[in-house]
This record gives sequence, structure tokens and C-alpha cells, in this order.
Amino acid sequence: MNSDEFGNSPIGHLVSIAGTDGRFGTAYQDSAYVAHPLAAEPELTAATWRIVTSANRALARLDQASRNVLAPHLLRRPTLRREAQSTSALEGTFAPLEQVLAAEVAENQSSKELAEVMNYVEAANAAFEFVVERSVVTVGLLESVHALLVRGTDAETRDAGRVRTSLVAIGSPTGSIADARFVPMPPGIELDVAVQDVIRWIGASSPDREPLVAAAMAHYQFETIHPFNDGNGRIGRLLIVLQFMIDGLLHEPLLSVSPWFEARRKQYQEELAQVSATGRWDSWVQFFAAGIESSADDIAQRIDRLLAIQQRYVQIVQDASGRGLVRDIVDILIGDPFVSVPKLTKRFDRTSPAVTTAVAKLVELNILSGPFGTYNRQYKAHDVWIALTEPVGSVPDVHAPLHFEG
Repeated sequence: MNSDEFGNSPIGHLVSIAGTDGRFGTAYQDSAYVAHPLAAEPELTAATWRIVTSANRALARLDQASRNVLAPHLLRRPTLRREAQSTSALEGTFAPLEQVLAAEVAENQSSKELAEVMNYVEAANAAFEFVVERSVVTVGLLESVHALLVRGTDAETRDAGRVRTSLVAIGSPTGSIADARFVPMPPGIELDVAVQDVIRWIGASSPDREPLVAAAMAHYQFETIHPFNDGNGRIGRLLIVLQFMIDGLLHEPLLSVSPWFEARRKQYQEELAQVSATGRWDSWVQFFAAGIESSADDIAQRIDRLLAIQQRYVQIVQDASGRGLVRDIVDILIGDPFVSVPKLTKRFDRTSPAVTTAVAKLVELNILSGPFGTYNRQYKAHDVWIALTEPVGSVPDVHAPLHFEG
């Protein structure tokens, strides 16, 4: 690790480390960075506070948009899967978004990468439910999330589901300690205490603390101490949403932050490193707040478009004298753009012939397209798919026609 870069940090210190890297059988003698516990909110410039204020307005708009949805849990599913795909890609695990959204209806499309992304979906849902019920984050919760995240992967080692017991190397081309750009603090009691400290920081909300700034600081701290042997980036970005829920900024976990950070991966990593090196928070908080604002506005726009699509679908069905099961299927499409007859049969507890007839009607009305897939069992709501997958800034306007109307 570059001791010259981090050796004079006012918010951390270096400790000497030495040993043999078990993965390579090579000896190392280096330094690791020990972050000091988070203290008071830092002094920030007026420019930083303007960006923070703007980001808070965007979060408020997103929260209001989620309250306009009769069944907001429907939107949690596609939002979370979009986040799962992107947050995993940031860490080098890539599965196409279409596969992630269609995971339950696809046949024979499983892969190691898709399984790992779906692990994140399961882990995040468990974390959301925990926070909704208890309004806290605990070390035990993070360990449970980690165990689910690495299940069935190469990272499912003896440290799965617990704070790591070995050193980790960040920014190493080989994965070795010797050529790492950054080595987080060594394992042991000090690391255990550091994890507890950051958890206490997350839960210590007060009128004197700005929640978004506190989240930026907590995210930096979590990534810097790097408490797990793998998955720290994914868990750290999940913690952002959990902290916003605890602080009352979001009532539904509909924020997806990773697509913005993924598009700026190098700057994201550099901003975090510069806080450790200099102890200056302004640049990182500005970067973080800009990401939150852009992400919140993007999701709010997608929600508005999805609600407009659903409203138009309902009108099309009503004009065609559709009712019953046809209407029931339309109501869930904003959360499930990919459907199949077997899955709908189970979901609505209806017979296969009844579901087949309803799906055929929706295909006739151009609401669904298909069948396609390995066994011609998948159907897709194309407009919902577009609203969920278009890049930031390219989501169709709320008043844009449907694809078959344009």
C-alpha cells in the first residue's frame, strides 16, 4: 500500500502488517489503514450544503411518488432487481438485466452470475423487512445479509456470515497484499469494534445531524473498514437505503443508487480513497449527494411512467370489455414485466386454461408480446420493460404513447 498517500491522514492511521499470503505463498511486509471512529459532522462548504439540499428535495419527490402508488410493494421488485444487477456489476459479477427481471419465468437460463445476483435480491428483501419491523440495523443483520449474498459462490468461505478473520487487498491486480493500492484494517478485536461503531453511527439519528451527510459518512466508513471478506460494496450501498429508511427519508426502499455509481466507478473509488488520504469530506459528500439526487429523480420518473402505462393498460382492457383475470394480470405488470402461464396460474390460483385465455387476450390487445423463450412460455409487457431498463435520462415521458401506439 502507498504509505505516502495515507500516512498523514487526520482521520486514520497506518499499522504495520507482515506475514505470508496464503493464496500465493509469498511473504509480505506492508501497512494497513485503520480508520478512526466517526465523530461529529464535518464542517462543509456552502457549495456542498446546496448540493445536499437539492438531493434531499429529490429524495422527498421520490418518497412522494411512492406514496402515489396503491401497491408500492409491486415497484420494489423491479427496482430492487435493477439495483441487484448494477451493484453486482460494480463488483465484477454481470448478469443481463433481462435475465434478472425474468428469473422466475425463464427456463434453463440459470448461471453462476445470475444466482449471485438473485442472492442479493433475497438478502436485500430480508434486510428491508428487518428494518421495517425494527427501525434499526445490527451487526447480526449485516452478517445474515453477507451469508445470503455469498451463498453458493467462491466467497462462501469459513468467513461467510461473519466479520472477516483475514486481511483483504483492494485495488490489487493479482489479489495479493503486496501490490494492493489499499489494505483495510487487520482482523481482530479492533475491527469488530469498528463495525459496532459504524452501526451505532447509523442508528444515532438526531435533529442536530443531517441524514444525507450522515449516510455519506457511514458509507465511507463501512467501505474503508471493509468488514467482510467479500460483498462489502454491495452491502455498503444497501446500507445507504436502509439508513434513509431508518431516518424517515424513504418509506419504501425504491431507491437504486448503483447504476449512477457504476457509471462513475473510477471516480467513486477515488473519492473514497481521497477522504482517507486527506480527511477532507466536501468532495466526497458532493459526489455522494449528486448521485443520490440523480438516482432519486430517475426512479421517480420511472415510477411516473409505470403508473401512466398501467393506467393506459387498464383503459385498453376496459375499452375491450375485459374484466376479471385479464384485469388482475394487468394490475401486476408494473412489478412483473415477464410472466408465464404456470406462474400466473399459481399466483392467482386459477386454472391453466383460464390463465391461457386471459394471456391470449392481453397479447391480442398488444399489452403482452410472446410467447418466447426456450419452451415458448414467457410473455413480456414491452412498455414496462422499456420503463425499467432504459438508461438514466432516456426513460419515455409520462405522456409518451405506448410502443404500439407511437
